Amino acid sequence: MEAFIYDTIRTVRGRGNSKGTLVGVTPVELVAQVLGALRDKKGFDPAPIEDMILGCVTQTAEQGANIAKTAAQLSGYGTHLCGVSLNRFCGSGLEAINQAAAYIQSGNVEMMLAGGVESMSRVKMGSDGGAMFVDPAVVLPGMIVPQGISADLIASKYGFDRETVDLFAYHSQQRAALAEKSGYFLSRIAVKDINGNVILSTDENIRPTTTLEGLHALTPSFATMGEVAGFDAVVIDKYPEIEEVIHVHHAGNASAIVDGAAVALLGNKQIGDRLELKPRAKIKAFAVCGTDPTIMLVGPAPASRKALRKAGMEFGDIDLFEVNEAFAAVVLRFMQDTGVPHDKINVNGGAIALGHPLGATGCMLLGTVLDELERSNKSTGLITLCIGGGMGIATIIERV
Repeated sequence: MEAFIYDTIRTVRGRGNSKGTLVGVTPVELVAQVLGALRDKKGFDPAPIEDMILGCVTQTAEQGANIAKTAAQLSGYGTHLCGVSLNRFCGSGLEAINQAAAYIQSGNVEMMLAGGVESMSRVKMGSDGGAMFVDPAVVLPGMIVPQGISADLIASKYGFDRETVDLFAYHSQQRAALAEKSGYFLSRIAVKDINGNVILSTDENIRPTTTLEGLHALTPSFATMGEVAGFDAVVIDKYPEIEEVIHVHHAGNASAIVDGAAVALLGNKQIGDRLELKPRAKIKAFAVCGTDPTIMLVGPAPASRKALRKAGMEFGDIDLFEVNEAFAAVVLRFMQDTGVPHDKINVNGGAIALGHPLGATGCMLLGTVLDELERSNKSTGLITLCIGGGMGIATIIERV
């Protein structure tokens, strides 16, 4: 049985700090607003929707206590709507999509909601704790280092200098600014306050005035951490071919911290016909893979290869790619490893410009590539993200 994407909607992204416009909006409310917008847009009866899966990375405080079911209660869809929250770090939003697709393909569920949320201004990244990055019994044998060190390791190992990563970041900002100006982000809604007034209608982090000179002036974010805390020595010990770690990443060429939520409606063909809903795309294949936890962030290429094998496809069969811009070197390595040209990847900018609301990003990327496939009259898209701890995830969709 096939799993179809009937629609997907995301909020605009707000800067994830105390000065961000969405700091006054709870994460549950962000989800409730996309659920309301989805129902209003499609005009469907929510009664047949059995369950909702939401990705959320920092599941504590306002994002704890199963935020998926909490949002389901607030949505007005009905008390029948169940909810489950999951955490596959940065891949959580796409993992939610893939799990929902698997439920539908198995024949156990006819229709589901899937997506993610992260309010990084209200629930700080890392505030949930966890052994992976703080417990010596886990960190030391795994030679686990902070993600920024891993990104600089990728740049050092594969030859991406400061000029190259800054140029990539500049292009991300320019592409996102053009897409914003041109109205390409169609699967997107403004966020409103409790009185129904719009408080943010654009992605707040886009900086169209970004220059290469400005990027070059920024100080590398992880040099002191690498040298003083000894993480550089750890990665050199693991990768002795690296004589030194060249620290090239900073706030301007890494993903921005933002708030946002996204949800997709998935179902089989029979339920769509019954509800008179027209699908936008179908899930062709999906995959996850594990990678070395020290270099950590090189999972997109092997995960994509695995998904392509399942679909009986090759990289050349994909029209557009969304490769999450956790750090510039992550996408540069994907291009180097796969041979996919930049003009097929993140054509409307990525997380460097738009931001990376951890648990929501995977679903947001799906909506972004689907919008662009329709706008440019193309057929196939591949969404992939690197994941903390050494994982990758990928999903292939095809328009119908």
